[in-house]
Amino acid sequence: MDNPLSVIVVDDQAPFRLAARAVVRRTEGFKLVGEAANGIEAISLANSLHPDLVLMDINMPEMGGLEATRQIVAGHPGTIVFLCSTYDVNDLPEDARTSGARAYMHKEHFSPNTLRRLWDERDSGRFAS
Repeated sequence: MDNPLSVIVVDDQAPFRLAARAVVRRTEGFKLVGEAANGIEAISLANSLHPDLVLMDINMPEMGGLEATRQIVAGHPGTIVFLCSTYDVNDLPEDARTSGARAYMHKEHFSPNTLRRLWDERDSGRFAS
């Protein structure tokens, strides 16, 4: 792919950011362009980098992922957000589906294949599968 999709990883836990960085780098057609540890940093990065995709944790200090998602999607309608957390899909916060995120994935299932599948299905209307 000539122009890889730009990706920002947002998570307050450095070990997950490290793992996500590795997954993004191993996924053909995707390129990591930034990392943030909370929603405030995520919004700042989205404003400056205009990424194609944001991988967003839900629970973070200062500003959580759902509010950051709402603001990023409102300010950058072309940016896609996938929520990533450890919630069982049935236990997601009520407003996760209405936050503007296109999909949800459990962190344990995050892999190059999952990232590619979610990207390919981003317009399917399926939030979690």
